[in-house]
Amino acid sequence: MYRSMFPGDVFAELDRLQREIEQSFDLGPSIRGLGRGGFPAFNVGSTPHSVEMYAFVPGLDPASIEVQLEHGVLSIAGERADDLSSAQQQATVQINERFAVRFKRVLSLPDDIDPESVSVSAQYRDGVLHVSVARREATQPRRISVH
Repeated sequence: MYRSMFPGDVFAELDRLQREIEQSFDLGPSIRGLGRGGFPAFNVGSTPHSVEMYAFVPGLDPASIEVQLEHGVLSIAGERADDLSSAQQQATVQINERFAVRFKRVLSLPDDIDPESVSVSAQYRDGVLHVSVARREATQPRRISVH
C-alpha cells in the first residue's frame, strides 16, 4: 500500500523540480539543508598577519575552481558535475543527496588586506580550498619596547 501511494520516482521528480526552482531564481542549495550560507560551506578567520578562508568543495577538480580578488572582494566560483556512473544512471534512484551545482560565493574582506602582496595564496587539498590573504604591514600589531 505504501508503494502505491508514494512511488519511488516521486522523490526523483521532487528533486528535479527543486533543482529547476533553484536555477530559475539563482538560489543556492541551502533549501536542501546545507545551512545558512549555501554551497560551498565557508569558514573565515583571521590572524594578526592574514585573513584565512576555507571553502569545503569535495570532489571538484582544482582547475575548475575560479578564485578572484578585486577591490577587497573575494569571489570563488565553480561547478560540481553530476558524476553518476553508468550503473547508477540505469538504477532507480531512491535517494540522491549528491547534487550537481554551479556556485559562486562572494566575501567582502576587511579594509586592511593587502591584495598586492605576494602572500595571496590558494591551495586545494582533500576537498578543502584554503585561501590566505595577507594584511598590510602597517596595520599589523607590533611590540613597542619601553626604555
